[in-house]
Amino acid sequence: MSIWWSLHLRREAASVPLARRLLLGTMETAGVDPDVSYDLSVALSEACANAVEHGGDTAHGGTSEAYRVTAYLDGEKCRIEVADAGPGFPAGAAVRSRPARPAPYDAEHGRGLCLIQELADHVHIGNKPGRGGAVVSFDKILKWREDAPLIAV
Repeated sequence: MSIWWSLHLRREAASVPLARRLLLGTMETAGVDPDVSYDLSVALSEACANAVEHGGDTAHGGTSEAYRVTAYLDGEKCRIEVADAGPGFPAGAAVRSRPARPAPYDAEHGRGLCLIQELADHVHIGNKPGRGGAVVSFDKILKWREDAPLIAV
């Protein structure tokens, strides 16, 4: 079984729950274990929130009103990618598999990438080549409900 979808979303806070609900609905319909679905939906919410907050290139006179979310459920793994057209990650921060340092537990900002790292099995954080922008991709091995209608064979 293989399912994939891609969304082109406005950089507005209302887009975050839309992406999360679509992912949860897809995984529920496919029969993915609810705990795995929840972990991935929280990670997706964090990645989308980062794209909404940081994904514009307003510092260079441009405006980026959108970002892209792509999800693949393929066999035993789910891979999610969130890409924006903003300035990207600072030099040295791109193309890493772990955030540099976690934010303090009581911080209101700065915990998203660390949370994604904890919830997913593999995380890639980098910049898009060429036109710029950040890309956060992560994947997780899927577990299935016993009554899963679309379980991988």
